[in-house]
Amino acid sequence: MTRQSDPDTRRPPADSRGTTLRVVCGPTAAGKSRIAEALAAANGLAIVSADSRQVYRGFDIGTAKPPRGVAVRYFGVDVAEPTQRYSAARWADAAAGWVAEARAEGLEPIVVGGTGFYLRALFDPLFEEPELDPERRAPLQRLLDELPSDELRRWCLALDPARAGLGRTQLLRAVEVALLTGRRLSELHSERQRPARFSARYLVVDPGPSLAGRIEQRVWQMLDAGWEDEVRGLNRSVPEDAPAWNATGYRHVRALVRGELAREEAVRRTVIDTRQYAKRQRTWFRHQLPEARVTRLDPCDPGADRIAGAWWRGETTA
Repeated sequence: MTRQSDPDTRRPPADSRGTTLRVVCGPTAAGKSRIAEALAAANGLAIVSADSRQVYRGFDIGTAKPPRGVAVRYFGVDVAEPTQRYSAARWADAAAGWVAEARAEGLEPIVVGGTGFYLRALFDPLFEEPELDPERRAPLQRLLDELPSDELRRWCLALDPARAGLGRTQLLRAVEVALLTGRRLSELHSERQRPARFSARYLVVDPGPSLAGRIEQRVWQMLDAGWEDEVRGLNRSVPEDAPAWNATGYRHVRALVRGELAREEAVRRTVIDTRQYAKRQRTWFRHQLPEARVTRLDPCDPGADRIAGAWWRGETTA
């Protein structure tokens, strides 16, 4: 697998604006990568990762990054240092460049991932984010990072209720903006929009009730693959308050490595957090995507690859 650095300054050529991209998305552990890699291998595609956890270097096993030996061209993996805050707007700017780069190499890009706010940044009207004073922001970040997600959500309900139903990263951003600018991020979004870069057709991969078991199985597989050793190594070089540690499960594996949790308890807590995250993802994909442009796929269906291939060729109704 080839991984790309972050081309923050790269912009797509003018003729790429308004083109349609195909997107494989769905909740974590649903089987998106297998479906996408099969499509890529059969059709000569490049994968643009839309995963807010896989952007961080070194955080590999717990984010289910593709193995380095996979014979598919990947963009968007290992593009940020663990100490960086990698925003959806920054990812969307970079992704537009990766799309152009893939096409320049003769590969059609397919966007793959479960981070809804990344997809929104790429396919919805763009947003010019406000500049935040770094000297005021740093102590506020330290304070907010220590808050449990439920408490952070209560802050957001008071400061910007329209964004209180989102995930932890978006909650942090909404609270930061409200406190440091005196304006609600939800209001700024509506005031500072620019035209969208691309349109999309979606293949939403979801195995239904079996997802809960798949999540637990994958957590055990990650531990068997050396997740604890990975965390031990990261502990030596990555500060405790680095944003990359917010990836699901790392907090519990760090506690396991420190001897604060038994292995079974670390797994139990990671499974609970991952299932809750998957539930939020499912809600987002149900309510935020235009249904007329969505094809839904159960990866356990014996004909899943055939259905995915038909979707790629545009032979489905979505």
